[in-house]
Amino acid sequence: MSRLIGLGLLLAGLLYPFAVYYGTEHFAPWQFGLLLGSLWLLRALTAGPRPGSRWMAVTVIVFCVLLAWFDNPQWLRWYPSLVSAFMLALFGLSLQYGPPMVERLARMTDPHLPPHAVVYTRRVTVVWSVFFLCNGLIAYGLMGLLFAVEWLVRQRVRGRV
Repeated sequence: MSRLIGLGLLLAGLLYPFAVYYGTEHFAPWQFGLLLGSLWLLRALTAGPRPGSRWMAVTVIVFCVLLAWFDNPQWLRWYPSLVSAFMLALFGLSLQYGPPMVERLARMTDPHLPPHAVVYTRRVTVVWSVFFLCNGLIAYGLMGLLFAVEWLVRQRVRGRV
């Protein structure tokens, strides 16, 4: 059951941009919040102990409750950024307070990692942290660019440019 819920969350994550783009014409934001929140709640209740999984589930569930409560379509665009920010915090803090996140994940399958593997997993955790940081910066940069271009187009359509 846990794998099925995980697969549902993976599909929801992959299809999220398309679902928001096409689905907002047919579904209210509270319905997105209810669906995503339900999937995360099921995941939290059925998943085994994994590093950071409980905190991530609680964070996303709170977001989904707020999304459903305020029923604001603008909030739908914050979900991917929230997940990236949480993953950045999770991976980045694991570098400081150890062991690094990738090492924790690797030790789930091989509890006795050799020293060179520990060094490697630390480097991979740094790479993932940089990725999540860049992902957030690129997303916000692109959002700013889109707002600016849309504003220029709006001015032109109104006959001001």
